[in-house]
This record gives sequence, structure tokens and C-alpha cells, in this order.
Amino acid sequence: MTIAIYPGSFDPITNGHIDILRSGAEIFDKVIIAVAYNADKEGFLPPNIRAELIRDSIKDIPNAEVDCFQGLTVEYAKKRGADVLLRGLRTSFDFEYEMQLSQTNQALYNNIKTVFLITKPEYNFISSSCVREILINKGDITSFVPEPVSKYLNIKYGGI
Repeated sequence: MTIAIYPGSFDPITNGHIDILRSGAEIFDKVIIAVAYNADKEGFLPPNIRAELIRDSIKDIPNAEVDCFQGLTVEYAKKRGADVLLRGLRTSFDFEYEMQLSQTNQALYNNIKTVFLITKPEYNFISSSCVREILINKGDITSFVPEPVSKYLNIKYGGI
């Protein structure tokens, strides 16, 4: 069984993230969306809320699960028995950063491989920080995030 870890802050998860997850779920036996958090750094949404919103958004993907972790991604991958780190690319700028991260992870744990998947063009411009900015300024985020996320954020933050 090939297990892939899809790590990220997902603060909040976007339709682009979901697109990468769906593609990964077609390739790997199991994909674990690993919500990373740093106890010393406050995120927009608490990790447990992010994880719950993701669970609500991926109920139709039977071989995907959600978990939270703290620390090095490769250590989490070892703990979960994962062979692969799944990473999404939107632009060539993402590739530069992701390549460096992949090589660092490989140096830390030689048995882990990184697989890059490219989002569909309609998701290239969507980022969590962009969604947060739109939300804070009372803009409409419904086309950028899954429905459960949109509902939660609009209720919590008084959006559209």
C-alpha cells in the first residue's frame, strides 16, 4: 500500500488544494492531509478547525484522511509509514521553493520521495492568503474554497 502525505497549513483549504488531493487520491492507495501547525505561531484558524473543515470537504474521497501534526514533515511521514510527500504546484515560483524543500526532506530521510502535481489552470491564482485577504475585506470567497469552508468562514467572519 502506498501512503502519501499531503502536508500544509491549509489555513484555509482552497479548491486548488482539493484539486491536488483528488489527483493524488487517484494515484496513491491512501492520502493523508497533514495539517501542520506551530504552537509558537498563531494561524488564521486553529488546526482542529482546519482539520474539521477539510474532513467536511472531502467526504466523497474514501481513501483520504485528515490529521494534524507538529514538527518535521519527514518525521511525521515515518511515523505514518508514508513513502511519498505530495505537493501542489501553481506556478514556476512554487517549483523553486518546493524543489528546495524536497531536497531538504530527501537529505533528512532518504526513503521519502516527493511527487509534484500541478493544479488545473483555474486554480493557479488561488492561495490561502488570498482567500483570507478577500474574506477580511468582505469579499465573496465562495468560488475559491469548498462549500463547508465558505459557510463556516462567512458565518464566523461576517462575509457575504
